[in-house]
Amino acid sequence: MEKFCLECGEPIKGRQDKKFCGDSCRNSYNNRQNKTVNNLVRNINRVLNKNRRILSELNPYGKSKTTRDVLIGKGFDFNHFTGIYETRKGGRYYFVYDQGYILLDDNQLALVVKQDYVDQK
Repeated sequence: MEKFCLECGEPIKGRQDKKFCGDSCRNSYNNRQNKTVNNLVRNINRVLNKNRRILSELNPYGKSKTTRDVLIGKGFDFNHFTGIYETRKGGRYYFVYDQGYILLDDNQLALVVKQDYVDQK
């Protein structure tokens, strides 16, 4: 029984369990199958990298303040972050990798660089 390549349709020679005629067809087939997932991940990573770059540009010394309007004006997306740290007092830091922010009063944000937070008892 003759088998045909799943990508190009050419007859396959060699092992009986082969699905593709060569590496290029195997790669093309798998890239096409994973295109949607890869595009989703690529787009999320692009937003996260942009958010991190914006935070690090506004916070060159490790601690600073800014406003939501400034971040939004630079294209920051508040829906994408990599982690949350909750303080004992109920504050919530949002982190994009090592760069973080906490919402303060009056549209203000404090920018920080991630530290090794340790609960001290």
